[in-house]
Amino acid sequence: MTTTFHRHWRDVTDSAWRWPNFSPAEIACRGTGKLLINAPALDKLQALRDRLGKPLIVRSAYRSPEHNRAVGGATRSEHLDGAAFDIAMANHDPVAFEAAAREVGFLGFGFYPRSGFMHVDLGPARQWGERFPVRAPAFAEDTPPAREVLAESRTMESGGAAGVATLGAAGVEMAQPALAETQSAVLPVVPYLDTLRWMFIAVALGGIAVTIYARVDDWKRGRR
Repeated sequence: MTTTFHRHWRDVTDSAWRWPNFSPAEIACRGTGKLLINAPALDKLQALRDRLGKPLIVRSAYRSPEHNRAVGGATRSEHLDGAAFDIAMANHDPVAFEAAAREVGFLGFGFYPRSGFMHVDLGPARQWGERFPVRAPAFAEDTPPAREVLAESRTMESGGAAGVATLGAAGVEMAQPALAETQSAVLPVVPYLDTLRWMFIAVALGGIAVTIYARVDDWKRGRR
């Protein structure tokens, strides 16, 4: 006996269930709670789960005749025999999923990209619907983009400007008292040195601010 019928999935005993990644509630009829255990089909479903190594979200499995009519299912749907499963593609690459499903022995395939699931069954070899669009890879390529030359980095440029301005301000600070004590010919210049020193300080502060911004922006753009 490859199929066993239960009036409700709660009637299934632990000893009668051998598919560790699925529960009777997941495979039972969504409308009535009835369950037809199709052992060969569930064996292939478990084999698919093992091959993919990630959960299978079962949207629909067994359907009782009354529930199948209520949802507009085909009159000879494989769901009526517990031999069909509608699996969500939210956590799967549809191409890899289809390939794995074929490898474990599923023959019928229905593609429902708008609803986000794929139908697989043990019926005759056939397929219908439009395949899912190819998805972009979830992660960036292993090879990182080439890093910019350090000397060309905006961080280095702005940091250099800040450093030059800081040295200039220090130089003015040191030169101001010396010039004030020298010849009278340079005395008219001394009052302007204080202004020049503050200009250097302002440039240094601006350079530091630009350095911080450029460093953050370089990190965001993958530069180091």
